Amino acid sequence: MEIFLIRALQFILAISLLVLLHEGGHFFFSKLFGVRVEKFFIFFDPSIGKWNGSLFRFKPRKSDTTYGIGWLPLGGYCKISGMVDESLDMEQMKKPAQPWEFRSKPAWQRLLIMVGGVLMNFIVAFLIYAMILFYWGDSYIATKDMTLGMKFNADAKALGFQDHDILLGTDLGAFKDYSADMFRDLAEAKRVDVLRNGKQVSIALPGDLNLLDMLKAEPRFVEPFYPLEVDSVLEKTPAATIGLKKGDQILSINGKAVDSFNEFSNELGRLEDIMSTSSTRADSLKTRAVTLTVKRAGTAKTDTLQTTLTPELKLGFSPTNVLASYKVTHLSYSFWESFPAGIQYGYNVLAGYVGDLKYLFSSDGVKSLGGFGAIGSMFPAQWDWYMFWKMTAFLSIILAFMNILPIPALDGGYVLFLLLEMITRRKFSDEFMEKAVTVGFFLLLALMVVANLNDVLRWIGLM
Repeated sequence: MEIFLIRALQFILAISLLVLLHEGGHFFFSKLFGVRVEKFFIFFDPSIGKWNGSLFRFKPRKSDTTYGIGWLPLGGYCKISGMVDESLDMEQMKKPAQPWEFRSKPAWQRLLIMVGGVLMNFIVAFLIYAMILFYWGDSYIATKDMTLGMKFNADAKALGFQDHDILLGTDLGAFKDYSADMFRDLAEAKRVDVLRNGKQVSIALPGDLNLLDMLKAEPRFVEPFYPLEVDSVLEKTPAATIGLKKGDQILSINGKAVDSFNEFSNELGRLEDIMSTSSTRADSLKTRAVTLTVKRAGTAKTDTLQTTLTPELKLGFSPTNVLASYKVTHLSYSFWESFPAGIQYGYNVLAGYVGDLKYLFSSDGVKSLGGFGAIGSMFPAQWDWYMFWKMTAFLSIILAFMNILPIPALDGGYVLFLLLEMITRRKFSDEFMEKAVTVGFFLLLALMVVANLNDVLRWIGLM
């Protein structure tokens, strides 16, 4: 429960900040061009019975704007006079246009008002990335410095990879670290270079590997090689009961040889699949009973040990963290250096996100959609300002890009119609805009339902 609350608090704080700044972008340009803003709300405030739906509401003297906080934390809004928006307040639109209304302004001013939110989100993301680089720098383990190399699944080995290959780069450029960008390069590359037994080897790739398949495969297409060596043992666990010690190496489980913690974890996953189909307690206990072959630390001696895993199929030990022994590359940035570096960092994040959208138009892509639960789970289980700001910047980029999509009811839909108006010099009627916004609204609502339904299905184990 504590982890849930910490993640929920981080998510709500990040979204609140981004919505405030996004709507602030619309607000700024509206005020700049003399357009009246009727309401400026963080979170939505649909009324319930006689309650107006606002947790806080304030209207300064001599101001046309009511500021407030709604009860539904799904975003926020800036209600601009004389604009057909998701509120569908058509009674106002039936009245004669007033000089302070959105519809009375030239198309170029209306365009800037509509892109103000997206522009603000991009600026905020780049600034956050810049300040992250200035304050914390950029620390990572380069793939070339992972001296034990990688562990590959059967699909990767069919292409020519071998366990312990050290990834160097592709025809698209050198790898930085083990990250989503590395997978994207592998998916699109025609050639990958690896270091194998001290020699550089080139492997031909098809250039169209499916990124989702690579990431979702069990075992994964490629992951760091983790040696199967005991680092520490938890008290009162099966590992402690059979006498596992620091430095011991597990060679096999139930007669199946395992050369890494990767393979050991995969075997436990297979046992979990078997146990999920167990109909009786006896069947479950039978699955949990395992036989291990262990090479004792500092000797050539091997022991065959029998134990029963916990109901969660845990043995109760921590493996040696090989990543801690690798060289860490750290880049520091001065205040002024951090700005171009932050912009470049943000651009790379945006490019990766946009490139991944092509997978959305597939059955696996639809299943990978996530709602508020999935987004919230991306925040760390413990409060970490570095990860909080990094996630906030990432969400700011997502918010900016999604809002600029040419879908009615989103900023991008209004931008599309305004650009067409500027080209054709013909303004779309209020009736057309009302219908377009209605269609866009229900399209977005359907997308939100699918994304959050996926979260529920994952939570109950049906996806």
